[in-house]
Amino acid sequence: MATRTTSGQPPPGYDPSQFPPFAVTVDVVILTMSEGALNVLLVRRGEAPFEGMWAIPGGFKRPAETLDGAAKRELAEETGVDAAPVLKQFRAYGDPGRDPRMDVVTVAYLAVLRDVGAIVAGSDAAAASLIPVSDVLNGQIDLAFDHLRILRDAVERIRVELEVSGIATAFVGSTFTMAELRAVYEAIWGVQLDAANFRRSIVAEDGWVIPTGRRARPGSAGGRPAELYRAGRAWKEGGPIHRAVRPEERK
Repeated sequence: MATRTTSGQPPPGYDPSQFPPFAVTVDVVILTMSEGALNVLLVRRGEAPFEGMWAIPGGFKRPAETLDGAAKRELAEETGVDAAPVLKQFRAYGDPGRDPRMDVVTVAYLAVLRDVGAIVAGSDAAAASLIPVSDVLNGQIDLAFDHLRILRDAVERIRVELEVSGIATAFVGSTFTMAELRAVYEAIWGVQLDAANFRRSIVAEDGWVIPTGRRARPGSAGGRPAELYRAGRAWKEGGPIHRAVRPEERK
């Protein structure tokens, strides 16, 4: 049932005090690859509640702004990172007691960035940094609020997206080596992939990767530099490999 008339005014007799008040926040999960590991952008809270604990960047939506606008603003204010073009809503959380201040519903956003750029803590964040996702999921770092649940859901979303979309290419540059692409799957799925088999899966069919004719810069270990590729059109239709189901994941 509509609660406003076509003029934008509340209908006659409508009393908002009959309903309990609650706030709306946004939380932004930024994932990136760093040194072969999946990392998440976190902020250290500079005020209560959970002062001093790590948390996902975010905050309260202002009355005059949209959810998307709030997510872009909070991310920029707390970390200095601009992910506006790739931010996407992926879930909402509103369990009672998730925020000790009041009843708060948060809308979670997710973005994958190849390079987060300069990270500068601001607003109510005492610090901001990239943290290995494995450190959080393994319990080495505690997160404020229900942010561990939000991060877990975000990572699982990315794990699924690797199979059904071209999101793997968002973690690498416009050109990349086969090893860099393989590292994305290994880090997100938590597996070790055979390099030769992975390469065969990617190059077996036309459209996944296109050789550039160039090679990466020589590494410190020497040897012939790896060949550089760019993403083909096939990524728009899905992903080239699928995750093996572990025994503990079978029902």
